[in-house]
Amino acid sequence: MDQHATALRRRVQGLLTAALIATNVIGALVVAGLAALLMPAPGMSGELVRVTAVAVPVYVVSAVVAGTLWGTRGALRTLRWAADGRRPTDAERAASLRVPLRLTFVQAVLWGIATLLFGGLAALVQPKVVLTEFLVVAFAAVVVCAIAYLFGEFALRPYAALALAGTTPPRPVSGGVNRRMLLFWCLGTGVPVAGLIVTAVLAWVRGDVSTTKLAVSVIALGLVVLCFGLLVTVFTARSVVNPISSVRDALGRVRAGDFTVEIPVYDGSELGLLQAGFNDMAAGLAERERLRDLFGKHVGHEVAVEAMRTSTGLGGTVCTVSVLFVDLVGSTALAASRPPEEVVGLLNRFFTVVVDEVDRHHGLVNKFVGDAALAVFGVPAPLGDHATCALAAGRAIAARLAAEVPDGPAGIGVATGDAVAGNVGDPRRFEYTVIGDPVNEAARLTELAKNAPGRLLASWTAVEAAAADEAARWTATGDVTLRGRTRPTTLASPLPRDGG
Repeated sequence: MDQHATALRRRVQGLLTAALIATNVIGALVVAGLAALLMPAPGMSGELVRVTAVAVPVYVVSAVVAGTLWGTRGALRTLRWAADGRRPTDAERAASLRVPLRLTFVQAVLWGIATLLFGGLAALVQPKVVLTEFLVVAFAAVVVCAIAYLFGEFALRPYAALALAGTTPPRPVSGGVNRRMLLFWCLGTGVPVAGLIVTAVLAWVRGDVSTTKLAVSVIALGLVVLCFGLLVTVFTARSVVNPISSVRDALGRVRAGDFTVEIPVYDGSELGLLQAGFNDMAAGLAERERLRDLFGKHVGHEVAVEAMRTSTGLGGTVCTVSVLFVDLVGSTALAASRPPEEVVGLLNRFFTVVVDEVDRHHGLVNKFVGDAALAVFGVPAPLGDHATCALAAGRAIAARLAAEVPDGPAGIGVATGDAVAGNVGDPRRFEYTVIGDPVNEAARLTELAKNAPGRLLASWTAVEAAAADEAARWTATGDVTLRGRTRPTTLASPLPRDGG
C-alpha cells in the first residue's frame, strides 16, 4: 500500500467515524428536543427520566462501536482495491458506489433497534407515553439515516472518483438524483413537517395539551423547517450544481481549444454520467483534432478544411492557377555519395524552406515527389493574385536555399494557366491534385532552371498575370519550346537585384 493510499484510507476512516458519532449525537438531540415538545402532561416520569438518562448514552456509545465495526470497517473492506493500487472490477465498482447506502442501512438497523428499545422501556415504566416515545425515536431515525447517507457520499467522494475513472456506466449506479432529492426533502422538510402534523394530532387526540405548549411546539418545529430546511436546500444545490459547474468550466476550456481537459468523475448518479460523458466527448474531440492535424500535414491545411467542409468524391473543376515546381540538382549522385541519414537531413532542411515560403505566400505544397515538391496557388482556397504569390514565393525560396542550404542547390519553375483541380484515384483511396498544362510547364522550366543563373525561371504568362510591382522584378529572356510541348514558351528570369 503506497503512502497516498494509506493517507486516503486514514482520512476516509476518520471522516466515516466522525460522521457516525455526529449522526448519533444529532439523533439523540432530536429525540430530546421532540420529547420535550411532544410528551403529554405532566411529561416524563422521574423513573423514565432516570432510565432514559442511562440508556441513551449507553446506547449511543454501543451504536458508535457497532457502527464502526460493522459499517466503517465493512466499507473499507469493500474499498480494498484502492488500497491495493489496482483498478476495481465491475462488481467492486458497483459495491464501492453503494457504500453510502450500506452505511445508511447500518444506521437504519441501529436506530430501528433503538426505536424498539426505547419504546419498550416506555411501555414498562410509563405506558402513557409509549406512542410519543415511539414516534420521537422513529423521527430521529429518519433524520439520522438521511444525514448518514449525505455524510457517507461526501466522505467517499475520492473513492467514487477512483472507481469511476476512465469508465462510463450505462446507468446510474447509486440510485440517481431522484433518490438524493427525496432524501434531502425527507431531511429538510418531510420530518419537521411530519412533526408538526403529529404534534397537532396528539394534541387533538389527547386533549390535554395547553394552547401555550401547542403554540411553542408549532413555533419550534416551524423554525426547524425554516432554518434546517434552508441548510439542506443549500446542500441540495451544491450537490447538483458542483458537477454541472465542473462540466461548464471544462466546456469553456474546450471552446478555447484545450482538448486535453478531463474532469474527475465522483458522482454515481446521472450527474456522474454527465461528467463521464463529457470526458468521452473531450477525448473524441482530441482524437478528431489530432487526426485533422495529421490529415492537414499530409494533404495541406486548406485541402483538409475543404474536405471536411464539403462532400468528397472523385473529379475536379477547371480553374486558373499558378504552379511552382522545385527540384534538387544532382539528387541521384547525392544519394549515392552520402549516407542515408545525411540525405534525409538535407531533404528536411530543403523542404523546410519550401514549405515556409509557400505557406507565407498563401500557397499549398500539394505533394512531395522524392527530392522535388509541387506547390499550387489559387486552389483549393481561391486566391485573386495567385501569380504574384507564386512568383514571390519562387524568389524567396531561391534566396533562402542559396543562403541556408548551399549544399542542396535546386531548380525552380513557375507557370500559370488553366488546370483541373480535384480528387483522383479510387473511391477507397484518393488524393487532391492539380493536373494540366501549367503543371507540366513548371516541371520543364525547373529542368532548365537548374542550369540558369539564379536557378529560377518562370513563364512570361505568369509574369503578365502578376501585379505590376511583382512583374517589374522580372525580365523576358527568350523563347524556348519545352520538352513535350508544341508551342514556344517565353522565359522570364528575376532581375539581378531580385535574385536573378
